Parts: sequence; structure tokens; C-alpha cells
Amino acid sequence: MAVFTRPAFLGLAVVILSVLAGAANAQLSPNFYSTSCPKLAGIVRSGMASAVQTEKRMAASIVRLFFHDCFVNGCDGSILLDDTSTFTGEKNAGPNANSARGYEVIDAIKTQVEASCKATVSCADILALAARDGVNLVGGPTWNVPLGRKDSRTASQSAANSNLPGPGSSLATLISMFGNKNLSPQDMTALSGAHTIGRSQCQFFRNRIYTETNINASFATLRQGTCPRSGGDSNLAPFDVRTADGFDNAYYQNLVEQRGLLHSDQELFNGGSQDALVRQYSNTPSRFSADFATAMVKMGNLLPTSGTQEIRLNCRKPN
Repeated sequence: MAVFTRPAFLGLAVVILSVLAGAANAQLSPNFYSTSCPKLAGIVRSGMASAVQTEKRMAASIVRLFFHDCFVNGCDGSILLDDTSTFTGEKNAGPNANSARGYEVIDAIKTQVEASCKATVSCADILALAARDGVNLVGGPTWNVPLGRKDSRTASQSAANSNLPGPGSSLATLISMFGNKNLSPQDMTALSGAHTIGRSQCQFFRNRIYTETNINASFATLRQGTCPRSGGDSNLAPFDVRTADGFDNAYYQNLVEQRGLLHSDQELFNGGSQDALVRQYSNTPSRFSADFATAMVKMGNLLPTSGTQEIRLNCRKPN
């Protein structure tokens, strides 16, 4: 598709992109940029390698950004938009404020991509690739990422507040919220395995370690050491006490031992419908890796059904 760069054509370009958004979104392909931006994969991989080398935790942060983007009106880069005096986006919604991170990594990659192929690759696609590479760089699987998404020109703080499952969610709520996105209970349980990397703030697991009974006593004591009954809300603890920065199946082994950090984590193994699958993942890392990759592609296919879209030149603001 031709890209109009002169101001006189910007309005026409927006109209064309809006009209064709549905058609483009329906044709996601791993080869979408093979001709228009052949160096894309290498640029994103290099950017993520640098970020992860600087801070391994960044792999988890980028995966979380991707998840929080896709669950709010589809994978459209809306989470990347900054608030302004006239616009309220998703960055300061409850699930994201003071916890979502990695925006600067996407900015840096976007700058390199723009230098190689200007106004060609969406921020949404960069985020999808970066999430895949982050997982792989810390020991997880890789997969072909379907590409061809467009970027939203708007965002919804209210949708971010209502569409993203919280740390206190029950199993029924998790199944329902993922089901609303056409993701099965198996997809949900596999995607939850992203918590094999990353960390959570004390405020999100305090209630579990002090009041819940389906928790390993020594694990609760360990977590209480850095998460007091009051104060220290932003103190961090790893989701996976075994291998905090390595992508493996230890998350599920933790659940079997009642060492899930969040209430929502332990809900996957608490006498409910996902217990058997959690046991399978805990014993068979290859099954988890395959199902996780499949579910990531499926989640990445969540796309906006309406709204004006474009290829943002700056991921933080509309063109």
C-alpha cells in the first residue's frame, strides 16, 4: 500500500487505512514485511537482545505489555499511547499504572525500524515480535508471528480497567474473561505460564501470603520477609521462586506445591478444571512450550473490529 507523506494527503491516507483496516487485519502473515521491510526481524531481535542483556526482567515486561495491549480492543498498540491534556489512554489504568513497563524498549526498536523502512511497520507488530523474541531470549520457545496489524489512533482507560483480569480473580472469572476473547481454558492456563518470568508488587499478593490457606507455609514466610502487612506496596517478588528469569515450566511445578504468588495463579491448581493440565505442564515442558506458542499466536490474532487505524511514526502518539 502506498504511504502518503505530504500533509495534503494525510487525511486521505487515514481514510484509506480506516476503510482497509478490516481487510488488512484479516490477512496477517509472517511474511507481511518480507519485501517492504526485510530487515525487520533482525532489528527487533537485536533490540530485544540488548534490552534483555541489560535487564533480564525486561522479557517479562514486554510480554505483559503485549498481553495488556491485545486484551483491550485487540492488538493495536493502544497501550503505547501517552496521555495528553486532551486524551486519556491506557497507561494509567489500574492494571497498568506504575507497573506496566518497557515502553522505552519499544521506542528504541521503533526508531531503528523507522530508519530502515519509514512509515511501514506498525507499533503493534513491533510489540508482537518483541514479545516473541523476549520469551525466546530467556530460554522459551519461538514461533512465527503473523504480521500486518495497524495502530489505533485512540485508547480506552475504561476498557483496560474492565477487560484485564486482576490478581485476585477466581478460576471462573479467568475462564470467562479469556473466553470473552475466544481463548479457551487451555489457552488461558498456557498463557498464565508467562509468569514463569517476571515479578509482582507486594500489594498484589499481600492478601494471599497473609490470609490464604492453600499456600505452602515456608513460601508464605519467605514472601512475608519482603512484603509486610502494611507498607512496601511496590516491593517486588519473583513469580517463579525457582528460576525467576528463565522461561521454563517451573511455574506449574510451583502451583502443584502451592507456591503460586498471586491468588489468580494458584486458582489454576486448586481442585478445579485446570488441575490436570497444570500437572501435565509441570511434568512435560515440551507440551507447555508448544501450547504457549500456539496461544500467543491466537492471542495475537485479537484485532480491532472498528476504529481509525494507521502506521504510527511515534508509538506514543497518533500521527
